[in-house]
Amino acid sequence: MVREKKIYPLAEGLTTADTFAVLGNAETFQKHKHAWKVWRTLKEFGCVAYPVAEELKRIDGSKVYPNLAELKDKVTVVVPCLLSEKLRSLVPDAASAGIGSIWFQEQTWTQELQQECDSVGMAVIRGCVLRHRVYPVVSMRYFNPCYWHGLRDTKVPSKHFAR
Repeated sequence: MVREKKIYPLAEGLTTADTFAVLGNAETFQKHKHAWKVWRTLKEFGCVAYPVAEELKRIDGSKVYPNLAELKDKVTVVVPCLLSEKLRSLVPDAASAGIGSIWFQEQTWTQELQQECDSVGMAVIRGCVLRHRVYPVVSMRYFNPCYWHGLRDTKVPSKHFAR
């Protein structure tokens, strides 16, 4: 018997059925910073998520793609986890890779990036991916800012606990 994959809503029309490219660098993936946390969380949700960083070949046993062009027509959403000054070519690169949405994390969105997205008709979503995560351990909830910022956001259970 094949179990049907359950689809959960995320932010502003995105769902766990979308495919994601998490854009970071070696430091944000290897030191388990935001890019790594976002990528792992999307995978826990049951999403197809690809890590993208120029300087890496593999992370946690998964292939790391050097750029968005390598993922042409495989991804519907890019999630940048770098500061805005490192995202100068983000919108043209995403558009040429056939990506229709950018999910800006906290501190990655700028008015200039918004204008670039508007000019090419790309959807913009703002807010942290981690706001949609279920934090099962009580102490983790209280110390995690994403828990508090996303208190009223829709939550997605880990695929390990989903029914």
